[in-house]
Amino acid sequence: MELFELAFCSALSACECSRMASDPKVHAFEEVAIHNKTKDCWLIISGKVYDVTPFMEDHPGGDEVLLSATGKDATNDFEDVGHSDSAREMMETYYIGEIDSKTVPAKRTYIPPQQAAYNPDKTPEFVIKILQFLVPLLILGLAIAVRHYTKKE
Repeated sequence: MELFELAFCSALSACECSRMASDPKVHAFEEVAIHNKTKDCWLIISGKVYDVTPFMEDHPGGDEVLLSATGKDATNDFEDVGHSDSAREMMETYYIGEIDSKTVPAKRTYIPPQQAAYNPDKTPEFVIKILQFLVPLLILGLAIAVRHYTKKE
């Protein structure tokens, strides 16, 4: 290492210094962008690539927050939330390399991650909505029937 790198490394933590010395892997944007699923999720934050797949279930904001940040530079999304120092330290656990800045598009349209299709016929919300409609009708029908058959002529 050159004298400048040695002086710079002495100011960094041991983890960061060893990472600099071992030349981190450089990932192309297209390679990172395909990792946009719950079981395989990579993020780009401040020019670094993180494989956050093991953290998906533990993320306080839920996995949807992380999935929405895939396929783009998520630096602004990360900084806007105001993460704690411990969250920033935790990021180093998931660090897998750097992003090749030449491959990052200037502006990219958001492509939502592939998820299972939403089927309203099999959700509990659909059943509840049907019951909210049918139960009052059944009560009304029952009231009309009781009135009709108990009415004195």
